[in-house]
Amino acid sequence: MGTSNIIAFQGFPGAYSDLACRNARPTMTTMPCATFEDAFSAVRDGRASLAMIPVENSIAGRVADNHYLLPEGGLHIIGEHFQRVNHQLLAPKGATLDSIQTVRSHIQALSQCQTAIRGLGLQAINHADTAGAAKEIAAMNDPRHAAIASSLAAEIYGLDILKSGIEDATHNTTRFLILAREPKLPALGSCKTITTFVFRVRSVPAALYKALGGFATNGINMTKLESYMVGGHFTQTQFYADVEGHPDERPLRLALEELDFFAREVKILGVYPANPFRYQESQRVGED
Repeated sequence: MGTSNIIAFQGFPGAYSDLACRNARPTMTTMPCATFEDAFSAVRDGRASLAMIPVENSIAGRVADNHYLLPEGGLHIIGEHFQRVNHQLLAPKGATLDSIQTVRSHIQALSQCQTAIRGLGLQAINHADTAGAAKEIAAMNDPRHAAIASSLAAEIYGLDILKSGIEDATHNTTRFLILAREPKLPALGSCKTITTFVFRVRSVPAALYKALGGFATNGINMTKLESYMVGGHFTQTQFYADVEGHPDERPLRLALEELDFFAREVKILGVYPANPFRYQESQRVGED
């Protein structure tokens, strides 16, 4: 099998990242990796052509590890995917809601299903990975123990779904970025486009205000701006931003030129088509 048909992700087979890969790139073969760094390396080394990396969840917030990896990972963002998270209560064949006593999963999944866990009177046990918890439960084959994971994990590890959709929030969604070795810019005017970049500001008063001024004056919509510490120094802050637009369009080109004047180490991480989900979501929020 050629590497051109392989997409890497972090986690065990059946993880939500695995599910996202299969939904976004259904013709590709998924490659599980132990860490996010391993997923980046698989693409850099040519063992996979793409990687699928989560960057934020509508409940848990950003995936901090990847904000640090993206600028130095040597890959380019070529797309985004939004994956709805439907948590399933999984158990071995023969188990019932009355027989189970404990439930294992990643701490975020457990926190996102507190109502169901309390309602069933289960003891929650932290696990490093949702799919890993499902794999462990399958190996134990004990009707007293259950896991919270995806429907894909149930299929892979031969578990029954005792209860479906047990998450507390109906909007639980994770945004993923699709990464490749080479950039793949959309043709100008072919689609709504997102440009992602990182930058640092100079240590002068109002530096951030001045650096971002060009986006306002050129009518550029900034959909994300986050700051995080780099190098363990409180005085070194890096900013991560998503904006709507293509760098070859005059308004964004002018905004980036102004940013470059007031900031330092401006680095574009990717220019890619906007997933329609982000606008469907905005419409739903507006209707509410």
